[in-house]
Amino acid sequence: MANILIAEDEAAMAEIIADYMRRGGHACFAARDGAEALAILSAGPMDLMILDVMMPHLDGFSVCKMAREMSNMPIIMLTAKGAEEDKLRGYDYGADDYMTKPFSPKVLLAKVNALLRRAAGDPGETVSAGKLLLQPRSRRVCLDGRELALTHKEYGLLALFMTHPDQVFSREQLLCRVWGYDFEGATRTVDTHVKTLRQKLGDEGGRIVTLIRSGYKFEVTP
Repeated sequence: MANILIAEDEAAMAEIIADYMRRGGHACFAARDGAEALAILSAGPMDLMILDVMMPHLDGFSVCKMAREMSNMPIIMLTAKGAEEDKLRGYDYGADDYMTKPFSPKVLLAKVNALLRRAAGDPGETVSAGKLLLQPRSRRVCLDGRELALTHKEYGLLALFMTHPDQVFSREQLLCRVWGYDFEGATRTVDTHVKTLRQKLGDEGGRIVTLIRSGYKFEVTP
């Protein structure tokens, strides 16, 4: 069972989502606006947040950005906006997935469960490269002894890169391996996440090499 925060100002929609989450065995916490969502997050950790974009007081993009400073939990954004630019903005602020209204609550629950499974991670051995240390069992990444605050997608990318050094991954392969086969977006999403990941890795970010028309690879010795 997971603790799920549902930030949705439409009461009927929030109840439908909560009903399906409870059917999936999860506990739900409701927020009617962005400020209330942040207050709930400040009061205690959540395992996942379902976040509507259009809310009073604080919009979903602002909440997502501030929530990322508080937690690495998976975030699914809900919106009536389907433009690619809006989706890229959400991913840039740290969202893990995106669903456009109207949507199937069953599909939303499937996405929730998939993200929770990925967040749990698979046990594995510690991997190191230069000043980077990846600990799969705890999903921790340290840079020169300092733990980094990575989103789930950033961690997923780095874990895939570090456990497959020098292997070239196309953008389509990265979408499939990190986002999942049912991802509804463009390959530009990968570029956006790689850019922010490189920034967080500092000098070690240079290990993620862009190969024109091929994709990316992680070099152990850049």
